[in-house]
Amino acid sequence: METRAQRVSELLDETTDRLEASGSETARLDAEVLLGHVLGVDRSALIAHPEAALSTGQLERYASDVARREAGEPVAYIRGIKEFYGTAISVDPRALIPRPETETLVEVALARITDALTGAPHDSGSEPYLVWDVGTGSGAIPIALGMELRRRRYGEAVHYFVSDVSGEARDLATINVVSHGLAHLFIFAEGDLLDVAPTPPRPVDLLVANLPYIPSANMPGLPVAASYEPIGALDGGPDGLDVIRRLMAALPGALAPAAAVLLEIGGDQDELVAVAAAELLPDWICTVHQDLSGSPRVVELRPTDA
Repeated sequence: METRAQRVSELLDETTDRLEASGSETARLDAEVLLGHVLGVDRSALIAHPEAALSTGQLERYASDVARREAGEPVAYIRGIKEFYGTAISVDPRALIPRPETETLVEVALARITDALTGAPHDSGSEPYLVWDVGTGSGAIPIALGMELRRRRYGEAVHYFVSDVSGEARDLATINVVSHGLAHLFIFAEGDLLDVAPTPPRPVDLLVANLPYIPSANMPGLPVAASYEPIGALDGGPDGLDVIRRLMAALPGALAPAAAVLLEIGGDQDELVAVAAAELLPDWICTVHQDLSGSPRVVELRPTDA
């Protein structure tokens, strides 16, 4: 970064050009978010004060961050945080960066949890409603649920069992859970899908998962930023459903009566998932929920006798 560009407006124009040239599809947004991160302000403050000058130290830090973005590193990893469902989640290469699409899964999960708690209120002696997040990664999904349910004053009524095959991802999730003041509601486990240690204290009421679902052939076509994320959190095999099918096959017996399973899927995978559910869970009901763009995003599975 040339030191002559010391004002916000000049820096943003120059950086936008550089990031566009490097292949960023969101060059202006990237430039603004990174500069706001360096200055400790939000994007609106940059717009309101285009003539503000930066110190030498700020310029050097911004130049370093921009160079990392030019190389393809995700903005979220450079900043160390990603906003998800109104909450700041710490992120780094140990886990997948939370996507806006996953907020659909959170919305459906909140609906199921609140329906259950409202329909059968928990008294002080009852067991908490138990949610299992399989493949938790950064912990974004259960943290979003915990923060929103706290806001709705559900208190101790919901607890969370979270697991991941990666011990590093589990460590990151632990940091996030502790930093949001939710640790007393969480049990952490390590293992592959439902084969984990420790095991849940009882059959769970709701199981949620954002498992890898990108077909292997599509991986090379992903943005360069995706190459910085754990490949195991993205690559779902030939048709994207290898891991999801393995989870489906393990579901019977893992849930409490009237429980549900919510799985994030790709926007073109609803028919494939329905076929897989019919083969692996013939006595279960399969429902697909759309995201805000109208694309299939979350599959809900329930035993027919639930």
